[in-house]
Amino acid sequence: MEPPGSCGHAHETGMTSEEEPHFSEAFPSHLFETQSEILIEDKRWHRHVPRVTTLIQRAVAQCADTGHQPGSVVLSCDRVVKRLNGIHRGKHRPTNVLTFDPPPGFPGGDIILALETVVREAHRAKKPVGDHLAHLIIHGNLHLAGYDHHHPGEARTMEMQESLLLSRLGISNPWKPRS
Repeated sequence: MEPPGSCGHAHETGMTSEEEPHFSEAFPSHLFETQSEILIEDKRWHRHVPRVTTLIQRAVAQCADTGHQPGSVVLSCDRVVKRLNGIHRGKHRPTNVLTFDPPPGFPGGDIILALETVVREAHRAKKPVGDHLAHLIIHGNLHLAGYDHHHPGEARTMEMQESLLLSRLGISNPWKPRS
């Protein structure tokens, strides 16, 4: 069991330059440019996902083809996401990712992720937490870009787009059954 995190009102906006990796020419810096603010409310994310800020930047950058980027990506905890899920959706339980559309006429929107749920789902699926996090960031961004999965056709379209964007990050298709 992990000690309580620093999940609360204090925000950490990224990692220090010493913590960021130095990528070769195989990953030009323009691929990581994003206007999205990254807020790490719960510092335990750093223990579960190496170079988490860079991973978020890369996942958001892959969504540029959708013509949309979130205003912020918030790495939070189950307690906060449960509260927001109850207030905004009437579901009083944590969920892996919540998206909040921006006010009319404004770009962006917010993607908020719950640490404990994301970690639990990744472990259950036997995949790296970072891969699952990237999938959920892309999933949330697609919601903000107008994609949905309430009907089978919509779900299939969204899943295909997620798979394509994840493959560009070198992450396997999360919808393909494992053998």
